Amino acid sequence: MATTTPARAVAVALGAVLPVAVGVAIWLTGRHHSPEYTTSLFGAHGADAVTLKARLGSALFGLAVVQVLLALWMYGRARPGRVRPAHRAVGWLAFLLSVPIAFHCVRTYGVETSSTRVFLHSVAGCALYGAFVTKVLVVRSRRLPGWTLPVAGAALFAAIGLLWYSAALWALNGFTVPGL
Repeated sequence: MATTTPARAVAVALGAVLPVAVGVAIWLTGRHHSPEYTTSLFGAHGADAVTLKARLGSALFGLAVVQVLLALWMYGRARPGRVRPAHRAVGWLAFLLSVPIAFHCVRTYGVETSSTRVFLHSVAGCALYGAFVTKVLVVRSRRLPGWTLPVAGAALFAAIGLLWYSAALWALNGFTVPGL
């Protein structure tokens, strides 16, 4: 049995606590923030901002699909040296695209629990950034089991998919989605 050094124990604890802390911090910020419904997103207000966020969210979901395809390609037959830079670039582009959407959501609405759809959207939004932190930490670690990276990536993809389903699809589909 391998011995665990104090430094390794601290690293493992931080790796487990940091993603949860990020999600909880966003949740608490959103719950204790007074909504400012007049906040704009790139100059769009009200319904126009909702439509813009829905389109940006759809682009984000599209980038997430590309990420999954690139990851499958990396773990399959492709030569990873050629795919990894594209995977990393698409991931950072997706992250950067998510920031103004999330900022507008938290600033305009905060974290709400008024309906099942809104509650799921709020939870998924907080989980998104916790999952992102997890994936970055897992990618940087060489000591974790091989299954941790695909699981972290799947959690990130699931959060983006749930966010898209509970908000972008909802807004672009006449404010209704199946099941919510």
